[in-house]
Amino acid sequence: MKLIIFVCLAAVALARPQRPDSEAETVLDERSDSGDGNFQYTFQTSNGISSSNTGTPGSEGQSNMQGSYSFLLPDGTLAEVSFVADENGFQPSSDLLPVAPPLPAHVPELLRIAEEQRASGVQF
Repeated sequence: MKLIIFVCLAAVALARPQRPDSEAETVLDERSDSGDGNFQYTFQTSNGISSSNTGTPGSEGQSNMQGSYSFLLPDGTLAEVSFVADENGFQPSSDLLPVAPPLPAHVPELLRIAEEQRASGVQF
């Protein structure tokens, strides 16, 4: 029982914000909203977090957004993510995001063969 309490207290202590982030201040906050679904905002904080976003009405009633955000990683480098969010979902782009390895050379040929088999009536 004492071990569980100790682990819980340690988890709470580790989860609390560290000193520099808890003292971060907003250094830039610009917003505009025309009321018709078009909006724009930009903000930056003193600890390196920034975000910029532009929104427009979407064709299916949603808000389409395009923007970017950045923050400092623990090693001091800047993490930057650009994104588009629209009818096709959230589409981020960043050097930090993992990239799938290229398909082996034989895969396109196997896909072509499978398509030929489907066209000839073979069912899988």
